Amino acid sequence: MQICSKLLLKQISNFKGKICSSFRYYQNVCTAGYSSAWWQWSQWEKNIDWMALNGINLALAFHAQEAIWEKVYMKFNLTKEEARLHFGGPAFLPWSRMGNIQGWGGPLSDSWHTHTIELQHLILNRMRELGIIPVLPAFAGHVPRDFIRIFPNAHVINIKQWNNFEDEYCCPYMLDPTDPLFQTVGQDFLKMYIDEFGTSNIYNCDSFNENDPHRGDPEYLSNTGKAIFKAMSSVDPNAIWLMQGWLFVHSADFWTMERVKAFVTSVPIGRMIVLDLQSEQFPQYEKFQSYFGQPFIWCMLHNFGGTLGMFGSSGIINERVFAARQINGSTMIGTGLTPEGINQNYVIYDLMSEMSYRQKPVDINAWFVNYAVRRYGFANDCIKIAWQKLGNTIYNYSGVANIRGQYVITKRPSLHIKPWYWYDLKSFLLIWGNFIKADNETTRSNLFKHDIVDITRQALQLTADFIYNDIKEGYKLKNITHLQSASLQLLELYNDLEEILSSCKDFLLGVWLNDARILAPTDDEQLLENYEFNARNQITLWGPNGEIVDYANKQWSGVVHDYFRPRWVIFLKELENAVNNHNEINERRIRQMIFNEVELPFSYSRKLYPTEAKGDSIQIAIKLYNKWQKIWKNNV
Repeated sequence: MQICSKLLLKQISNFKGKICSSFRYYQNVCTAGYSSAWWQWSQWEKNIDWMALNGINLALAFHAQEAIWEKVYMKFNLTKEEARLHFGGPAFLPWSRMGNIQGWGGPLSDSWHTHTIELQHLILNRMRELGIIPVLPAFAGHVPRDFIRIFPNAHVINIKQWNNFEDEYCCPYMLDPTDPLFQTVGQDFLKMYIDEFGTSNIYNCDSFNENDPHRGDPEYLSNTGKAIFKAMSSVDPNAIWLMQGWLFVHSADFWTMERVKAFVTSVPIGRMIVLDLQSEQFPQYEKFQSYFGQPFIWCMLHNFGGTLGMFGSSGIINERVFAARQINGSTMIGTGLTPEGINQNYVIYDLMSEMSYRQKPVDINAWFVNYAVRRYGFANDCIKIAWQKLGNTIYNYSGVANIRGQYVITKRPSLHIKPWYWYDLKSFLLIWGNFIKADNETTRSNLFKHDIVDITRQALQLTADFIYNDIKEGYKLKNITHLQSASLQLLELYNDLEEILSSCKDFLLGVWLNDARILAPTDDEQLLENYEFNARNQITLWGPNGEIVDYANKQWSGVVHDYFRPRWVIFLKELENAVNNHNEINERRIRQMIFNEVELPFSYSRKLYPTEAKGDSIQIAIKLYNKWQKIWKNNV
């Protein structure tokens, strides 16, 4: 049952440090790049309805801010071109919004602005209709470099380089929040945004995402927080500032106890909500004494970059959400889902969603068994056991290592990759086998067909790790026969991975690219090319020179065949040549070859890919299970 927006806002504005579970938050600012960059209304409508059905009542709604910013900057006499040099392309907007980069993937077009304005109205109408509070953008301080042409005396800070982006695309200016001009710019933006879209009184603002303040004295940080909030509250007296707490995780050395306290308590208690963004691995609420009285939301981040790979922390979720509510002085007001990318590991989001309204931990074994029945409508004993084992193994990670989808099969080839597992591989082999044994009633479910593709994808991902170790051994021993045999196995595995992924629409590169193409006007070939480039570059090089290469990699049909596999073809050939010629490989030279011959051409390619699946997922999975049994039995 949805709680109306006004009641929720009243509750938070009257917050006196009393714990509650009224808020169920959804989205990460990066999701708009990694997952929903190309969505049209039909996809958004389905997503918003999913939010409502899962009890979400607070969600990010960030569309069209660039369209409004362009009007603001032109009002200040910047040109349209100067404004557009600042904005990133559609797939990179989150990071230009947070001041990490400028202009990469751009410029934006008039048609893009029209699209996002129309879409934002539809999104907000639907959210409000269903009682979901939209979180709107506010001014974080990041401005175009040409800003100083108009305001030469403004106190701006040149933001430090982020992830080695070159000067053309890094380091926009940060207008110091303590400069009086900050109020003028921030208030003008918010007024114009509210005039267009209305308001729900909650605003997101992340001024220091992976970007430290240029000063660390508590007085400055306090004045900075006051100024950021003033730019909101001067326009909307009922404003509440919602802030992602990622800065406290990413820059732990900078954000000391004293500094955090100065920053978050600069805003009246109850007028800031901190998203404790990755509570399942790096909780900050205990470290910072429940944010010194400010309300916080316990969030599960879970995913980085929208990568694939089965992973989750069911045990932690099932315990620490409840424990956080019981901490003395806790100011927890709800739970949140904050993945960078969605459409993966659905079970772990289903479990986390339940934590918002449950009063005590669930029986995890029973929960995973029941999940199998709910998901497929029917599940025989093999599938129930498989899901129970998944809950106890692959979905029960409890460590602190960063899981970012960087596996042998998706990483740039190297002799220095370190495969690792947090779960028992014999158990996973049994799980895969149980999926293969599912009865006909279960296999009729489309969700089962999706899952058997995902399970088989995971199995081949692991198989590649086994083969990789054989490749390294063959090279180390200078055994050309062993090396060639293992190399052929790996390339054959890529072919098999391509086949199983192509059998399910959810794992097709063509769908992602086609969604990007559809948004470009049919008569604008240049824009069409740019959108395709955005879509391809983000999931591969992530930057002009591979600044964040493979961070958002996708195990999709098309990517496997034309990107992952060709990289290994080059690398394996170089290994073979080195053994034959009795010398060592030059990995730096090989990386450059791979960049020039595979990665860069893939970003700029215009090749079309299927948008419909082909083949029988279940039969392909059975075939591959039988085919790769021997290598599994030799390694686990």
